Amino acid sequence: MTTPLVEMRNMSISFGGIKAVDDVSVDLHPGEVVGLLGHNGAGKSTLIKMLSGAYGPDAGEIYINGERATITNPRDARSYNIETIYQTLALADNLDAASNLFLGRELVTPLGLVNDSAMEAETRKIMARLNPNFQKFNAPVSALSGGQRQSVAIARAVYFNARILIMDEPTAALGPQETQMVAELIKKLKADGIGIFLIDHDVHAVLDLCDRASVMKNGKLVGTVNTKDVTDDDLLSMIILGKNPNDAAA
Repeated sequence: MTTPLVEMRNMSISFGGIKAVDDVSVDLHPGEVVGLLGHNGAGKSTLIKMLSGAYGPDAGEIYINGERATITNPRDARSYNIETIYQTLALADNLDAASNLFLGRELVTPLGLVNDSAMEAETRKIMARLNPNFQKFNAPVSALSGGQRQSVAIARAVYFNARILIMDEPTAALGPQETQMVAELIKKLKADGIGIFLIDHDVHAVLDLCDRASVMKNGKLVGTVNTKDVTDDDLLSMIILGKNPNDAAA
């Protein structure tokens, strides 16, 4: 096996005396999608926020490419090529795709002016790779469909060298066609060797898109399974009953 891109070992964090994440270990390899499943409040988003730098853990260690990482804020996470795409997408609705792609990291001319044409050219280049059907380069992102907005957010992460991508329910508000579009994007990212943590409620989406699934319940890890070895019923029983199918023989 290759060295994991990410190892989170024995992660714990409490809020107001309640353990939101309790001694959880997960890992992620290059070109792999690991789904994180569980009810609201299971701890999956909290676990990932410790990787993205939003929360500092009470205990536990994070390793990136086999080396101990110090992640105390989102800037630290970015320095390890970790990017997060939240459900809200954090896009500026009134700006076009290129302005969103380079928001806060604008390309400038030798005179220090924002170089709109260079930014659009770079955006066209990366979109040609990720989503060749994307055409609305000059429209504000508020005019784009959900799937197109996702592709702008993903393009921004990938353009700035994300190797580890955290996606929070990327298909939650999308119809079947758009969901398929995001699935294609995820496959392209995998082929590029990017590792993806996919937080989702949808068991079917996880079975379709993920290589492995880690299920959490009440802040603890129920278990991690290969998706090709389990059914949706297996995953549901992990989520609802906290029962690991690998323990069935025990």
